[in-house]
Amino acid sequence: MENFTLNSDTLQLEGLKVTQVSVYPVFLFFFLSYIVINLANIGILVLIFIDKNLHQPMYLLFCNLPVNDIMGNSIMLPGVMSDILRPPSERLISYNECVLQAFTAHMFATTCHTILMIMAFDRYVAICNPLRYAAIMTSNMVVKLTVSAWGVAFVLVGILLGLTIRLNRCRSLITNPYCDNASLFKLSCESVFINNIYGLTFTVVLFSASIGSIVLTYAKITAACVTSKNQSLNTKALRTCSTHLCLYLIMLCSGMIVIILHRFPQYSDYRKLSAILFHVIPGSLNPVIYGVQSREIRTFLSKLIHSRKVS
Repeated sequence: MENFTLNSDTLQLEGLKVTQVSVYPVFLFFFLSYIVINLANIGILVLIFIDKNLHQPMYLLFCNLPVNDIMGNSIMLPGVMSDILRPPSERLISYNECVLQAFTAHMFATTCHTILMIMAFDRYVAICNPLRYAAIMTSNMVVKLTVSAWGVAFVLVGILLGLTIRLNRCRSLITNPYCDNASLFKLSCESVFINNIYGLTFTVVLFSASIGSIVLTYAKITAACVTSKNQSLNTKALRTCSTHLCLYLIMLCSGMIVIILHRFPQYSDYRKLSAILFHVIPGSLNPVIYGVQSREIRTFLSKLIHSRKVS
């Protein structure tokens, strides 16, 4: 078998192991989650778009998160839901679709980090250099930060999948509910040493840059708040930074659980579920947390509701 290259264009997804009794409840849970994710994220994008008071760098940078959540879940969740209703033998996907799904899944995970990093930079400038904020965070800077967040992720993930695509395949079973890079290179009987080295380096660099930038940023913000006697500055810092930090911790914990469970093959079912929830939980909570914590968004919503009642 080792000298035989199958290179099948049709792959089989192992998917979630769901009992007959729980098929429809699980399907309904993911379906409602998908609806909530799209409605909440599209809703907050529309709010930011139509309210000129929200055309600020903080909210414009945040718009990257809803876009990422919508794209990531729209590629992954519909396929997972359809596979739940199918018998295991019919959970098929073409190789090209699988590569696209893997690329989107890794783009989603990577841009979660890079977007929250540029949002942290915005909060640092706003609190530590408030007098120069308007001069630094211009529309041009917002565009540059956005392009860098998506561009860095695109290059890193492109290399990751490029190293996998070059491999010949001798297997056709994806042991995951959706396609990802690890599942794809495990289809090969060739040496995947380079893939493992790059994948490990990719993960270490991304997490080190992400956690390091957040720790450094918040250390400087904390120092600025401690040395400042401006109560309004401290209140603003607490409100905006607590929201950002909450989003980051949710994303980080969800991702770390998946990585940790990869080291324990006996918990493969829990790993599969946690891999899906990594998309679902942040995508559902990000717009809600940001909307609840943001005074400007709450004010706009209250005005909108009040105007409708009056009319």
